[in-house]
Amino acid sequence: MNATVYEEQIASTEGLDLQYDGGDELDVREAYVPYRALCRTAVASVIIGLLGLSALTAVPLMVLPGLGLVLGFWALRTIRRYPIEFSGRGVAITGIVGNALLLLSATSLHTYIYFTEVPEGATRISFRELQPSRHHPELPVSPRALELDGERIFVKGYVYPDGQQQNIRRFIMVPDLGTCCFGGQPELTHMMEVTLRDPHRTHYSTRKRSLAGILRVDRQLKPVSGLGGVYFQLDADYVR
Repeated sequence: MNATVYEEQIASTEGLDLQYDGGDELDVREAYVPYRALCRTAVASVIIGLLGLSALTAVPLMVLPGLGLVLGFWALRTIRRYPIEFSGRGVAITGIVGNALLLLSATSLHTYIYFTEVPEGATRISFRELQPSRHHPELPVSPRALELDGERIFVKGYVYPDGQQQNIRRFIMVPDLGTCCFGGQPELTHMMEVTLRDPHRTHYSTRKRSLAGILRVDRQLKPVSGLGGVYFQLDADYVR
């Protein structure tokens, strides 16, 4: 290809103020800037970062800014490896910085909540601690559950739907959304009958609740309409 053709290519390239000075063909090729595609991974990093704002509301959603951070670094690596084919370095850096800040903020927020959410005098427990032990098949619940009988505890769970939507004073609490939202008979040790002391009331939603109160543990099932029965009862004076 002669110099005249290269001069025409350079002149047709918008934004370039270059002239052919009679140098070799390599110099002309270097001056010609081809179209570069915007790296999709960089864009995905930013989009996931925006979705990752939900990580401030729930710990499991912190996976989103973590994923966005990984995609941002991957995009930056791709752009550096193929600088002629891809652009979007600024977008990738935006995704990295945004997701890193979001991940740090969410971690700090949830750590603060964890260490400050338990009311004074209450012991944090989970439904897992209440499940029967294979080492004690004679017990319908765990030995730990029997130890907690009569103690003030703090526990989290979901309101099991029974048709009532507002001004709920008594309800069944279950440990996970699968049981809460998809119906069916929960396992007997996955249910806790909650009675809220006055003036506390709640409403039905799929949001996780935090409760504190006196736990009662029965070795015999207490009948509950439509659900077989419960071993655990909570006389709650705190709900959030």
